[in-house]
Amino acid sequence: MRFLHIIVIAVLVSAAVHVYKIKFDSTQQAERLAKLKTDVQRVHEATAALRAQWAQLDNPTRIQGLVERHFQLKPVEATQFDSLDRLPERPVSPVPPDTADPIGAMISLGASELSTGSIKTPPAAR
Repeated sequence: MRFLHIIVIAVLVSAAVHVYKIKFDSTQQAERLAKLKTDVQRVHEATAALRAQWAQLDNPTRIQGLVERHFQLKPVEATQFDSLDRLPERPVSPVPPDTADPIGAMISLGASELSTGSIKTPPAAR
């Protein structure tokens, strides 16, 4: 009978330790959850403050005041535009227009005096 009592007491102590461990873990999780909720609330408040600051900085009236203060801008006049027939001619392309690989043709134009892409032809032996 004593052996049975010892086993029951050991099981009860083990169960109490297990219940205490579960309670301790749940308390830690509750504290962690409260901390996370506080952090989320702080981030929401910071985001709201930044949005308000952005709205203030993006205000067209404020931007107009800055432009008037820092730039000497004048209204655009119709005489500032020119007609299309006065545009300069397009420069001549170094590569014929029917070339299949225009970039490769442009690269090969400058490499005609080189034996490879980076080494010049060696001088004649003396």
